[in-house]
Amino acid sequence: MTIRGIDHINIGTSRLEETRAFFRDVLGLSEGWRPDFPFGGAWLYAGDGAIVHLVELSEAKKPSAEAALDHFAFRIDDYDGTVHRLEAAGVAYRPIDIPGTPIRQIFIRDLNGVNIELNYRETVAADASAEAGHNALRSPRT
Repeated sequence: MTIRGIDHINIGTSRLEETRAFFRDVLGLSEGWRPDFPFGGAWLYAGDGAIVHLVELSEAKKPSAEAALDHFAFRIDDYDGTVHRLEAAGVAYRPIDIPGTPIRQIFIRDLNGVNIELNYRETVAADASAEAGHNALRSPRT
Protein backbone atom coordinates (compact mmCIF):
# COMPACT_ATOMS: atom_id res chain seq x y z
CA MET A 1 0.00 0.00 0.00
CA THR A 2 1.18 3.50 -0.86
CA ILE A 3 -0.54 6.61 0.48
CA ARG A 4 -0.63 9.24 -2.24
CA GLY A 5 -2.04 12.17 -0.27
CA ILE A 6 -5.11 13.28 1.61
CA ASP A 7 -8.36 12.83 -0.28
CA HIS A 8 -10.73 14.94 1.81
CA ILE A 9 -11.59 16.27 5.25
CA ASN A 10 -14.94 15.44 6.85
CA ILE A 11 -16.49 17.91 9.29
CA GLY A 12 -19.62 17.17 11.30
CA THR A 13 -21.62 20.30 12.00
CA SER A 14 -24.89 21.36 13.56
CA ARG A 15 -24.49 24.63 11.61
CA LEU A 16 -24.51 23.29 8.05
CA GLU A 17 -25.55 26.43 6.14
CA GLU A 18 -23.16 28.72 8.02
CA THR A 19 -20.27 26.25 7.67
CA ARG A 20 -20.98 25.82 3.96
CA ALA A 21 -20.94 29.62 3.54
CA PHE A 22 -17.65 29.89 5.48
CA PHE A 23 -15.82 27.43 3.25
CA ARG A 24 -17.39 28.88 0.10
CA ASP A 25 -17.33 32.63 0.79
CA VAL A 26 -14.31 33.01 3.07
CA LEU A 27 -11.98 30.24 1.85
CA GLY A 28 -13.11 30.28 -1.77
CA LEU A 29 -14.11 26.64 -2.22
CA SER A 30 -16.98 25.89 -4.56
CA GLU A 31 -20.03 23.75 -3.91
CA GLY A 32 -20.44 20.74 -6.09
CA TRP A 33 -21.97 17.34 -6.65
CA ARG A 34 -22.63 15.16 -3.61
CA PRO A 35 -24.20 11.70 -3.59
CA ASP A 36 -27.82 11.51 -2.50
CA PHE A 37 -27.04 10.39 1.05
CA PRO A 38 -29.95 9.96 3.48
CA PHE A 39 -28.54 12.77 5.68
CA GLY A 40 -27.82 16.45 5.13
CA GLY A 41 -24.45 17.71 4.07
CA ALA A 42 -22.40 19.35 1.35
CA TRP A 43 -19.22 18.73 -0.61
CA LEU A 44 -16.91 21.66 -1.26
CA TYR A 45 -14.39 21.58 -4.06
CA ALA A 46 -10.94 22.96 -4.88
CA GLY A 47 -10.73 22.49 -8.63
CA ASP A 48 -12.00 18.99 -9.46
CA GLY A 49 -11.57 17.57 -5.96
CA ALA A 50 -14.23 17.50 -3.24
CA ILE A 51 -11.76 18.25 -0.45
CA VAL A 52 -14.20 19.20 2.33
CA HIS A 53 -17.18 17.01 3.13
CA LEU A 54 -19.73 18.48 5.54
CA VAL A 55 -22.15 16.22 7.40
CA GLU A 56 -25.15 17.72 9.17
CA LEU A 57 -25.42 16.76 12.85
CA SER A 58 -28.26 17.39 15.28
CA GLU A 59 -25.83 18.42 18.05
CA ALA A 60 -22.49 20.25 17.96
CA LYS A 61 -19.28 18.32 18.57
CA LYS A 62 -16.27 19.52 20.55
CA PRO A 63 -13.83 21.84 18.74
CA SER A 64 -10.65 20.36 17.27
CA ALA A 65 -8.56 22.04 19.99
CA GLU A 66 -10.00 19.41 22.35
CA ALA A 67 -9.39 16.45 20.01
CA ALA A 68 -6.35 14.34 19.20
CA LEU A 69 -6.43 15.60 15.60
CA ASP A 70 -5.43 19.23 16.02
CA HIS A 71 -5.84 20.71 12.54
CA PHE A 72 -5.71 20.22 8.81
CA ALA A 73 -3.90 22.38 6.26
CA PHE A 74 -4.58 23.82 2.82
CA ARG A 75 -2.00 25.26 0.42
CA ILE A 76 -2.81 28.79 -0.75
CA ASP A 77 -1.32 30.86 -3.57
CA ASP A 78 -2.09 34.43 -2.41
CA TYR A 79 -1.03 35.31 1.12
CA ASP A 80 -2.04 38.98 1.08
CA GLY A 81 -5.33 38.26 -0.68
CA THR A 82 -6.13 35.57 1.90
CA VAL A 83 -5.44 37.95 4.78
CA HIS A 84 -7.67 40.55 3.10
CA ARG A 85 -10.52 38.02 2.73
CA LEU A 86 -10.23 36.95 6.36
CA GLU A 87 -10.22 40.54 7.58
CA ALA A 88 -13.15 41.49 5.34
CA ALA A 89 -15.13 38.55 6.75
CA GLY A 90 -14.18 39.39 10.35
CA VAL A 91 -12.32 36.10 10.84
CA ALA A 92 -9.63 36.13 13.54
CA TYR A 93 -6.31 34.68 12.37
CA ARG A 94 -2.80 33.95 13.61
CA PRO A 95 0.03 34.39 11.08
CA ILE A 96 3.35 32.61 11.50
CA ASP A 97 6.47 32.76 9.35
CA ILE A 98 8.47 29.54 9.62
CA PRO A 99 12.12 30.55 10.32
CA GLY A 100 14.64 29.53 7.67
CA THR A 101 11.95 28.51 5.18
CA PRO A 102 9.85 30.24 2.51
CA ILE A 103 6.66 29.14 4.31
CA ARG A 104 4.16 31.56 5.79
CA GLN A 105 1.20 30.12 7.66
CA ILE A 106 -2.17 31.50 8.70
CA PHE A 107 -4.15 29.70 11.39
CA ILE A 108 -7.92 30.16 11.65
CA ARG A 109 -10.91 28.34 13.12
CA ASP A 110 -14.14 27.56 11.35
CA LEU A 111 -17.55 28.05 12.97
CA ASN A 112 -17.35 24.60 14.57
CA GLY A 113 -14.01 25.24 16.27
CA VAL A 114 -12.01 23.27 13.70
CA ASN A 115 -8.42 24.51 13.40
CA ILE A 116 -7.34 25.20 9.82
CA GLU A 117 -3.82 26.01 8.66
CA LEU A 118 -3.32 27.92 5.41
CA ASN A 119 0.19 27.49 3.96
CA TYR A 120 1.79 29.90 1.53
CA ARG A 121 5.23 29.26 0.02
CA GLU A 122 7.10 32.42 -0.94
CA THR A 123 9.72 32.41 -3.65
CA VAL A 124 12.23 33.92 -1.21
CA ALA A 125 12.46 32.90 2.47
CA ALA A 126 10.72 35.41 4.74
CA ASP A 127 12.62 37.11 7.55
CA ALA A 128 10.78 35.79 10.62
CA SER A 129 11.87 38.75 12.71
CA ALA A 130 10.28 41.26 10.32
CA GLU A 131 6.81 40.60 11.65
CA ALA A 132 6.42 41.14 15.39
CA GLY A 133 3.64 39.47 17.27
CA HIS A 134 3.11 36.49 14.98
CA ASN A 135 2.51 34.16 17.89
CA ALA A 136 -0.64 35.91 19.10
CA LEU A 137 -4.06 35.35 17.60
CA ARG A 138 -4.79 38.52 15.68
CA SER A 139 -8.14 40.13 15.45
CA PRO A 140 -9.05 41.03 11.89
CA ARG A 141 -9.13 44.67 12.99
CA THR A 142 -5.40 44.83 13.86
